Amino acid sequence: MTEPLSRNQLISALAKGMKPRDEWRIGAEHEKFMFAWSDLHRPAYGGPDGIRAMLDGLTRFGWRPVLERDQVIALERENTEGLTSSISLEPGGQFELSGAPLKTVHDICDETGRHLVEVKMVADELGLGCLGLGFDPLWRRDQIPIMPKGRYDIMRAYMPKVGTLGLDMMLRTCTIQSNLDFDSEADMVLKFRTSLALQPIATALFANSPFTEGKPNGFLSARANVWTDTDPDRTGMIDFVFQDGFGFERYVDYALDTPMYFVKRDDRYIDASGQSFRDFLEGRLPALPGEYPTMKDWVDHLTTLFPEVRLKSYLEMRGADGGPWSRICALQALWAGLLYDGPCLSAAWDVVKDWDIEDHERLRRDVTRQGLKAEVAGRSLRDVAREVVAIAKMGLKHRARFSGGMVDERGYLSELEDIADSGVTPAERLLDLYHGDWQGDVSRVYRDFAY
Repeated sequence: MTEPLSRNQLISALAKGMKPRDEWRIGAEHEKFMFAWSDLHRPAYGGPDGIRAMLDGLTRFGWRPVLERDQVIALERENTEGLTSSISLEPGGQFELSGAPLKTVHDICDETGRHLVEVKMVADELGLGCLGLGFDPLWRRDQIPIMPKGRYDIMRAYMPKVGTLGLDMMLRTCTIQSNLDFDSEADMVLKFRTSLALQPIATALFANSPFTEGKPNGFLSARANVWTDTDPDRTGMIDFVFQDGFGFERYVDYALDTPMYFVKRDDRYIDASGQSFRDFLEGRLPALPGEYPTMKDWVDHLTTLFPEVRLKSYLEMRGADGGPWSRICALQALWAGLLYDGPCLSAAWDVVKDWDIEDHERLRRDVTRQGLKAEVAGRSLRDVAREVVAIAKMGLKHRARFSGGMVDERGYLSELEDIADSGVTPAERLLDLYHGDWQGDVSRVYRDFAY
């Protein structure tokens, strides 16, 4: 029998994420759609040109298989510092790199570049390609194959009970994320509040999902819209973050009050959907009566919360659509510049500190359709975005992390500066192509923008 965990232990587990400034790292996560060049279909797990074949092919580069019920469902590899990165599968076969925690945006870009080269080498042999968008531009939900991961079976059954778009989130979306550290509870709180308020700006700058099933869908970020009707218990702007007294304890209570999905025992996922982790702490979980959770169960549960910013032993920025290699690097530069320099973090908070929860919620919804043309607190989002990108650029200047002589991290923001200055999102540029050179043929996005 497992010894019972206390609520204080769960709080302490989050607090253990605190790191001194000289140990802060950046972790990038990015997903992309795999497709077959023959007819653009999303590949199944099995078969000679399937996702399993992709995973097997990548083992030549030193990746180790991770098995579930004798199926390869992920890969892992250590870098020269012994830090682990992984390749995992989203429910519809979206390929995700969860990168190692690295010191600079230069390192992130190097890691991303190596990953994409390796993936392309194997994909080319299998007749596959990769596409970085926020939402599948062509295929219906029922045309997308399901990956053989037990947790996804439970989630697929539960999602329709709590929202209308959860299955789209699982099967038809891709994102880029940035993971960053904090050195104290107060530092975590300021970073959480600032980055949560700024997620809609990131959504607008990275908006890249204007097509569904071969046609414009009325959104600039259909991916972000999906999150507005996935599961209200575990998504959104979580307004308590902006309230007095927020800290590790309050986030733990939020997680305890969020219904569970599953418990993993050995190689088996046990359906605990809708049940209470508070009951689990007391040995009263209906799915496992008399058993108490391990710390691994708690860590697993934290991964099933999906707010716009997520707290684990670090903070995850979750507002951006999937995109090309350049914007994978740009997202890391944006958040490192904003959050890793004290004066610039304060300046970024000054931009948003007077917004109320109605502003946050309205902006989160407005940017899905309006992008940088949305407004907040009497300002155009384009103006806010320009100010925020400029603050991030100053933060990167202060960081002074160089590569190749005198080249610091500011160059990775050039694409975002162009987007903010023009007020034209990547999605609007895709729509211009659709109505112009592509003559209404969405399949051109594969030819013109595949990796």
